[in-house]
Amino acid sequence: MDGTTLEAMRTTLRGPVIAPQDPEYDSARKIYNAMIDRRPAAIVRCTDTADVLAAVDFVRDHELELAVRAGGHSGAGLCEVDGAVTLDLSPMRWVRVDPAARTARVGGGTLLADLDHATHAFGLATPAGIMSTTGVGGLTLGGGHGHLTRRYGLTIDNLVAADVVLADGTFRTATETEHPDLFWALRGGGGNFGVVTSFRFRLHPVDTVVLGITLWPVDHTRDVLRWYRDFLPRASEDLNGFFAVLEVPPGPPFPEEIHGHRMCGVVWCGTGDPDGADRALAAVREPGPPAFHFTTPMPYPAVQSMFDELIPTGLQWYWRGDFFAEISDAAIDVHAKYAENLPTSLSTMHLYPIDGAAHRVAPDATAWGYRDAMWSGVIGGIDPDPANAEVIRQWCVDYWQDLHPHSMGGAYVNFIGAGEGHERVEATYRDHYARLAEIKRTYDPTNLFHANQNIVPAG
Repeated sequence: MDGTTLEAMRTTLRGPVIAPQDPEYDSARKIYNAMIDRRPAAIVRCTDTADVLAAVDFVRDHELELAVRAGGHSGAGLCEVDGAVTLDLSPMRWVRVDPAARTARVGGGTLLADLDHATHAFGLATPAGIMSTTGVGGLTLGGGHGHLTRRYGLTIDNLVAADVVLADGTFRTATETEHPDLFWALRGGGGNFGVVTSFRFRLHPVDTVVLGITLWPVDHTRDVLRWYRDFLPRASEDLNGFFAVLEVPPGPPFPEEIHGHRMCGVVWCGTGDPDGADRALAAVREPGPPAFHFTTPMPYPAVQSMFDELIPTGLQWYWRGDFFAEISDAAIDVHAKYAENLPTSLSTMHLYPIDGAAHRVAPDATAWGYRDAMWSGVIGGIDPDPANAEVIRQWCVDYWQDLHPHSMGGAYVNFIGAGEGHERVEATYRDHYARLAEIKRTYDPTNLFHANQNIVPAG
C-alpha cells in the first residue's frame, strides 16, 4: 500500500491503522498459531461499527484485499493475508447481558472469556468452545461446539440475531424474520457473508458444573474407545465428555508419577445434579482401571479456561478434522496407532460429541451440514519450536489420511487446515453448498470476503 493510500485510510477511520513501518506492527500481526507468519499491508483496529463500515468501503473502493480477524484463533491463519488489509475487531470486546430475557449481546471482537465472565454473574451461559481465548465471532460463524453441546446444542442454535456489515457497505440485522436467508447462512457458513459486528445469544442456566478428568494408559486406547462410543450416547445429556489422546502435562491436578506419560482419556463436564454425574462416572472402571480419575465442582468459566495456560498463544499448530457417524473398530485401530506415536508433548487428538440437543435441530434449519454426525474430530500437531513444524504437520496429515476413510467426508469448518482445497469446503456443507453459493451471490457477488474457507458466489 502506497503512502498516500495509507494516509487516506488513517484519515477515514477512527481506530489506528498499523502499517509495516510502525513499531507495533510485528506484535499486531501475531495470531494464535505461530506457524502462520504473514505480512498484511495494514492492520485496521476497528473501534466500532462505523469504523467497520468505513473500512469495508475503503478496501472495496480502492480494490484492496480484505481479511477479518476477531480472536485470531484461525488454525489455518485465514484472518491474515500477505499484502491485504486485516480488519481487526479486537477493540470491539463487550458483552451486555439481559438476565430477564436470558440473552446477551456481544461485540464482534469479544473472546469467550469475556462472554463467560459476563454471563456467569447471572448464573447463565451459552454453548461455545473449550478455550476462553477463542474469538466468539469465528467460532460462532463456523457453528460452535463445546462442553454444553449435548445439553443446549451448537453455538449457532442459540444465536438469535447478528448485526452485519455487507460487502457493499450497507448494514443489516439478520434474524429468523429479518433477512432470514442471510441469518441461515451465517449459522455455520463462516465469514463468507460479511463482517459481524455484534451477536445476540440465547442463554441457559449454567453455574457450577462438575469437571471430571479420567486417564488410562495409552495401550488401553482400544478398550476405552469401545466403551466410550457406547457409554456417552446413552448417558444423560447433562453429561458431556470429549475423548483425547495426550501426554500428561506436569502440574496439578495430575500426580507426578504420571507426568510425561502418554495416555488416552475423557474430559467430562456435568451440568446437572452433581451426585448424578458422580454416579454416572462410576462406569469409568468398566474399560479397565484408570491411571487417574478426578472430579470436582467448578465454576463454568474456570472449566472454559483450564487449557489456556497449557496451550497459549504463540505455539506452532497444524490441525485437520472430520465428522464421524460412529467410532468404528477400524477407526479405533488408527487412533491407537497414532496415540502411541505422538510427535511432541502437546500434540493431541480430540473427539467432541455433537449429539443430544444438536440433533434436535432440523437438518435444513442452518448452514451446518452434518446434523446426523455423532462426533467432531480434530487432530492437532502442536509444539513451541519452529524446528518441529514439519514434524507435527506430517504426523497430523498421516493420521488424518489413515482416519479419513472412516469419516463422513466433511469436517467442522473451523477444523479445516491450511491448504486442504475447495473440495473440502464443499464436502463440509454437503447439499447446503449450492444454497450458500446463491446467498453469497446476493450479498457478496464479487467475493470480497474470500479470506476464509471460501464459498464461491454462484455463477
